[in-house]
Amino acid sequence: MFEKILIANRGEIACRVARTARRLGVRTVAVFSDADAHAAHVAACDEAVHIGASPAQESYLRGDVILEAARRLGAQAIHPGYGFLSENAEFAAACARAGLVFIGPSAEAIAAMGSKSAAKALMEKAGVPLTPGYHGERQDADYLLKEAARIGFPVLIKAVAGGGGKGMRRVDRAEDFTAALASCRREAAASFKDDRVLVEKYLTHARHIEVQVFGDNHGNTVYLFERDCSVQRRHQKVIEEAPAPGMTPERRRQMGEAAVAAARAVGYSGAGTVEFIVDHSAFYFMEMNTRLQVEHPVTEFITGLDLVEWQLRVASGEPLPRKQEELSIFGHAIEARIYAEDPMRDFMPSIGRLEHLVPPEENSSVRVDTGVRAGDEITPFYDPMIAKLIVHAETRSAAIERMRAALARYQIVGVRTNVEFLGRLMTAPAFVDAALDTALIEREREHLFAERARPSDEMWKRAAAAFWLAQPDKAESDRRSPWDDRRGWALGMRGERRWKLREGEFECELAVRPTAEDTFGTFVHGNEIHLFREGEHRTFEWVDPYLPESEHVDAHGGLRATMPGRVLAVHVQAGDEVQKGAALVVLEAMKMEQTVTAPSAGKIERVLCSPGERVREGTELLTFADT
Repeated sequence: MFEKILIANRGEIACRVARTARRLGVRTVAVFSDADAHAAHVAACDEAVHIGASPAQESYLRGDVILEAARRLGAQAIHPGYGFLSENAEFAAACARAGLVFIGPSAEAIAAMGSKSAAKALMEKAGVPLTPGYHGERQDADYLLKEAARIGFPVLIKAVAGGGGKGMRRVDRAEDFTAALASCRREAAASFKDDRVLVEKYLTHARHIEVQVFGDNHGNTVYLFERDCSVQRRHQKVIEEAPAPGMTPERRRQMGEAAVAAARAVGYSGAGTVEFIVDHSAFYFMEMNTRLQVEHPVTEFITGLDLVEWQLRVASGEPLPRKQEELSIFGHAIEARIYAEDPMRDFMPSIGRLEHLVPPEENSSVRVDTGVRAGDEITPFYDPMIAKLIVHAETRSAAIERMRAALARYQIVGVRTNVEFLGRLMTAPAFVDAALDTALIEREREHLFAERARPSDEMWKRAAAAFWLAQPDKAESDRRSPWDDRRGWALGMRGERRWKLREGEFECELAVRPTAEDTFGTFVHGNEIHLFREGEHRTFEWVDPYLPESEHVDAHGGLRATMPGRVLAVHVQAGDEVQKGAALVVLEAMKMEQTVTAPSAGKIERVLCSPGERVREGTELLTFADT
């Protein structure tokens, strides 16, 4: 076993690797950018080294800097985590040249499977069924459009070197193809430094099922069963579970053996995932991820294994700890990804300081993998995942109930999150009934995005009481008598005060006489009162009676940034006439693109931004007049 490894990643996965390494007696080195100088993963490791500026291209993607740090600090191996350099064949080869062990597959295996086009050609020769599509080398836009028409819309444009939902666009009409292709290429180049794409038929009622495989350097390869990852938004997984609901033993064996065959075709060593699209009774090879997956904890729960420990043992030369016949499934596990994002605004990322962070209590059936702490910043430089919440139970229905309860106990203030959305997802009829496919969120939109009702009388009362009890007393040294108690002290009882609160369009004025129990499930930050109740997070604002009401600002005619980020492209100039839906400005933040489009046919009056400019959420980008 290694004595010291460097973890070439950040956040949750760096903390995760460090935890297993510590248990095995392996010392760890963290790397960090300017933005991560005080991050949790830095504290989780034995040593830490600064590697550059906040943008990933200037830090976590600098393989040369990371290799130099590993040599200087005496690390014997590098664990790449997932994302960043984890599937970079050039970096894996550079590790070998530097005399360092890359904790993952060989550079040759990464190269073979890292290109989706090359991987599909390899699988085609091996007889593995493929999704209909174009996987060739020609990349000119006109030719790709012709191929898309041949395949038949809807199609999916995918980055050849992609992963994590980046560089993917669904296209339903030929007239939208060129713009979607350009956007996909920009995102792919930014995320993977490779803008090549392939085009596949988009299967509208398909499930996404992946198989965990593991190989060693002694010729052994096994599969550790499957995970269902069908519940997605923007082609990124939101919920993962293992085993896949409805999976028969025969189909499990067929898919497992196909995944093992794929791994053996490239002499695979380490952890990997073979992803399949399942359409009715058939399954099709999609891609192979040559790394540990974000959702690996559900496999760990149902097998009782530590996959990071397996990675370290295999990379240090040991054979696989178990043979295929020694592996079995125990119960059911579900993982929910907790993101800093706003589901009500098309899951736009949210940045800010985590003013209040209380996860559910961990135990043998509830696990929280995270890389942030209360007080940390969610920045625009990296993926906005806050944590992974994983639960385990004897049955799927019991696991769903356990997940509902755990989500209801999660409290986060400072950024918008998807916690409440995930709670609704756990009660969505299609999810509960395991009627899973990649369009589930759209099909359950009415349930998942339902408008909130007016707060109940009990909510108003608790919010007002919590705000009153949170008001600071005078300094102890200044207190001369009970009359100095600013919380409404009265002889024999607590006094009563009137408060005016607002939540969105709702307002309420009420008198309260609070008790200590009114603070349960509440957090007060400035003039905001956050109430956590039965999975809901409601935010109330105290209306100061001594301040005038703020005037409404009419933003009609202005199009604003819906997320903080960098302007990638401006497609219009003052005086241009555009049609409804026309692409106007492209923003990029947290490794994703968002296109601001024309809300109707109209004319551009002024352009107020330029490519390369960083903007805040709400910044006016241009002014627009209807025609």
